[in-house]
Amino acid sequence: MLKQSIYGLTVSELQTWFEEHGEKKFRAKQVWDWLYVKRVRKFEEMSNLSKNTINLLEENFDTSPLNQVVVQESADGTIKYLFELSDKNMIETVLMRHEYGLSVCVTTQVGCNIGCTFCASGLLKKQRDLTAGEIVAQIMQVQFFLDERELDERVSHIVVMGIGEPFDNYDNLMTFLHIVNDKNGLGIGARHITVSTSGLIPKIREFADSGLQVNLAISLHAPNNEVRTSIMRINRSNPVEKLMEAVDEYLEKTNRRITFEYIMLSHVNDRPEHAHQLADLLSDKRKLTYVNLIPYNPVSEHDQYSRSTKEDIMAFYDILKKRGVNCVARKEQGTDIDAACGQLRSKQIKKREEK
Repeated sequence: MLKQSIYGLTVSELQTWFEEHGEKKFRAKQVWDWLYVKRVRKFEEMSNLSKNTINLLEENFDTSPLNQVVVQESADGTIKYLFELSDKNMIETVLMRHEYGLSVCVTTQVGCNIGCTFCASGLLKKQRDLTAGEIVAQIMQVQFFLDERELDERVSHIVVMGIGEPFDNYDNLMTFLHIVNDKNGLGIGARHITVSTSGLIPKIREFADSGLQVNLAISLHAPNNEVRTSIMRINRSNPVEKLMEAVDEYLEKTNRRITFEYIMLSHVNDRPEHAHQLADLLSDKRKLTYVNLIPYNPVSEHDQYSRSTKEDIMAFYDILKKRGVNCVARKEQGTDIDAACGQLRSKQIKKREEK
């Protein structure tokens, strides 16, 4: 039977586990310190634990739920990792370098069922949810990679925007957020963490009530139901007007800004009328919303789409700015490697099938 990942337990859960196994609860904070501050990879290296305690941990927990299969490094410093899980499924994780620090984009599911017709992540349907431990382990694997280079670099930001829909794996997502945010461990500030959703309305409302100061991003990609339904199947059950009602409730409860992600698809959603419709949609929310215009990374399996020209992107941007909408045209990263989320995984699976 596969062991549980030690990275999937909060401090309080680990304290409870130790007490249930006849150990003192303070052992949990000792283990936590070894895992996240000293960052050891084996229980036997935890020198202030007794041999019996170490044996107990080894019998019940795993410290290496991910196996590094491929690493691709871009000229701009972006690094994409392909990890194999214990069941031989594969996931992607990305490290991005910014002026404000190092950000890691994590995956929450094996495959995706949301059905965005432009996205490489959905080429392979959802197999299962990742456990909280498998999500945390992505951060740890990247940090180990940095530690081995001895550059004294630390993961400072997290974006939950990899393969899968985070809110479709809500409980494991929330456990992950509590673990990486814990000040006694990795201590990554809530305001340095962003969760992206394609728009699961009930979960947006639940997230608003969670009390976490984590940032929220919504993959909007179109300003009206006709266009959004044509490129995002989820819009059938979560239409734009209902989504905006949930956004209004979120803003009222949290007073926290929402980012709207908008992938620019040539002659699909990038026309001037789309920019004006988007400005209309956000007209009463301008102080607490922000639009991120994203150049499309072409996917060979979705050849019906192409990238908007720089001129069209800037024309769209100018309309939004003139209409008072906070927005940015995102700088591209990792364009010389498998840039689109899911591409590297898809290629590796094809290689396996050809053998």
